[in-house]
Amino acid sequence: MASEDGDIGFQIAPMVDVVFVLMLFFMASAGAQIVERELGINLPSGRSSTSTAPSTPIIIAIAPDGGISINGAPYDAPEAKELTQTREWLKATVDQFGAKDPVIIQPDPQVRHERIVQVLNACAAAGVKNLSFG
Repeated sequence: MASEDGDIGFQIAPMVDVVFVLMLFFMASAGAQIVERELGINLPSGRSSTSTAPSTPIIIAIAPDGGISINGAPYDAPEAKELTQTREWLKATVDQFGAKDPVIIQPDPQVRHERIVQVLNACAAAGVKNLSFG
């Protein structure tokens, strides 16, 4: 129904379209909402630890000729294949202080890999748990 001055009246169809578009927008954005969950994080406390003495690293140096020294003291000769002195010293240290102290193997770049494997076997036989290369 048009009136004489050209007014065609209130159009409801575009308003319904806008309402549906807004409703679709809010429904889509509600589905993309991130659900927060609690993470199980154990933070360190301010209490001091039970052991006051820090662990002292044990440094096993392997010379280019295959000689073994532990913390600067020579132990096994280059000809020794079983590394009994090294194994006995490591076993006594592990028995006395536990396996907490780190053992750092420092091979010379020229040493044979066979010798490094022998040192690793001696550490395993002594019960060393904390082992690394330096």
